[in-house]
Amino acid sequence: MINLLVVIASVRPGRVGEPVANWFVPIAEADERFNVEVADLKVLDLPFMDEPNMPGRREYTKEHTKKWSAIVDRADAFVFVTPEYNATPAPALKNAIDYLYHEWAFKPASFVSYGGVWAGARAVQALKPTLTQLSVMPVPEMVPIPGVAGLIDEEGNFQADERHEKGAATMLGSLAKWSGALETLRQ
Repeated sequence: MINLLVVIASVRPGRVGEPVANWFVPIAEADERFNVEVADLKVLDLPFMDEPNMPGRREYTKEHTKKWSAIVDRADAFVFVTPEYNATPAPALKNAIDYLYHEWAFKPASFVSYGGVWAGARAVQALKPTLTQLSVMPVPEMVPIPGVAGLIDEEGNFQADERHEKGAATMLGSLAKWSGALETLRQ
């Protein structure tokens, strides 16, 4: 089984990431190739990078960093559920990525991105160079969700359509292939 870490990137009040993740996680859990773990950055509540040592040294002094390190380390693949803020990634996500170094290596990643017209695509494009620098393989398949505000119902649930469902299935297939291909490098 592939250990898939789903990271909810937004931490702001009224965020849409949680309902989007609540739609995506059961789809990933139903795919028998994956064990799914969710890391909600709002719950994890990492402060702005406060470790005295470079992440590459893996000499963590804070309990929150040790906990985050263990979560990312046990993952074989990632899905970032992320908005874009001012055409860039959510600051909490960039901060969480920067806390670690070795834990990310040789694992595939994809995105369920959301927003207005751009569907979070500009944030994804901005994240890819950072991830590749950490030896993460961003797969081409992802689930972009434009106009997400209009897809949240009165109860606060994300109302996916067939495009989203097909996109999620295709993305999970790609993550499974890449995770298998990179397994030797992770060992």
